[in-house]
Amino acid sequence: MTNPTERLEQETWARKAERELRLQVESQAKELKELRELVGFFDAARTEPIKVPEWRSFKKNASNTGLVMAQMTDWHLGEVVKPDEVLYLNAFNEKIASMRMKRWFEKVVELPRAYLQGVKLEGIVIPATGDLFTGEIHAELTTSNYERVLQTVLNAQEPILAGFEMLDREYDGHVEVDAVVGNHGRMAKKSVFKGRVYDNFEWLFWSILRDRLKDRGSRVVVNVSTSMDMNINIYGRNYLLTHGDQFQGGTGISGAFAPLSLGSHRKGKRQAAAGMTMETMVIGHLHQLINIPGVIMGGCLKGMDEFAFGINVPPADASQAMWVTTPERAQTIWMPVFVQDRKAEGW
Repeated sequence: MTNPTERLEQETWARKAERELRLQVESQAKELKELRELVGFFDAARTEPIKVPEWRSFKKNASNTGLVMAQMTDWHLGEVVKPDEVLYLNAFNEKIASMRMKRWFEKVVELPRAYLQGVKLEGIVIPATGDLFTGEIHAELTTSNYERVLQTVLNAQEPILAGFEMLDREYDGHVEVDAVVGNHGRMAKKSVFKGRVYDNFEWLFWSILRDRLKDRGSRVVVNVSTSMDMNINIYGRNYLLTHGDQFQGGTGISGAFAPLSLGSHRKGKRQAAAGMTMETMVIGHLHQLINIPGVIMGGCLKGMDEFAFGINVPPADASQAMWVTTPERAQTIWMPVFVQDRKAEGW
């Protein structure tokens, strides 16, 4: 027969075991829910061939016509940047992300209206070069993001759908989105090369968005690359879209120019061997707005973060690349979109 002390210890142990078991069951139930959501995404996503709308094909002697190209890169939705940790050079959270997304779509409409009088714009091409979501590839992101990555994938759909539908109206149905994945959207902790695209939440997002736009009767064309790179032919010139995380370096005195130069050279040789000569490489990843011969790098909607601050990268306002291409010239007008508004964002 057990004494009262032993019975108390047994009851305490039993309650502790029950509590741990309950927490374990709750954790497994949460994981199961996320897995079911993920399976739902895979069921909804499907691969389609790349579509080339007639309006962006090669044209001879088409004076005073052109296409707007508005890069969409490194939005890093889901992340939080605390201004007091970066000397108040930037701030980013769910509210600010929403404001900057809206500001980007509005400026993609307003800037061409204001500065391109006399030019017949045949449409807009949006090179989406990755890292739309900040993901959870680092432990600090898992604990500091304003929501989990699956929530961000779901919550980003409606505002981006609405933005594309606005562009659809503005450009009279001549809107094309060409998407490659970045490195932050991956599900694995380390980057992979085999099946790289299918290991990434961005592939899911763009595939679902493509189908939802169709269901809503939108004329927007969404092409989702099944490779880490994507070739798009505009007015007879080949643009290579890639995220850029395979290029190493970018923090020295030469900044991003060293990895860009080497990366562009290597990509160019590979492209030539494949019979697809590269006119311009459009990339993201390094969060800098750069326009040099043969290479266009978009900025970052998130702006400076604690990592960039810690490695002493020169601060840059949140921005995205935008330019005009014509039948005669790969690039005629450079008009980047700056989306940061400190006063309106309240920091």
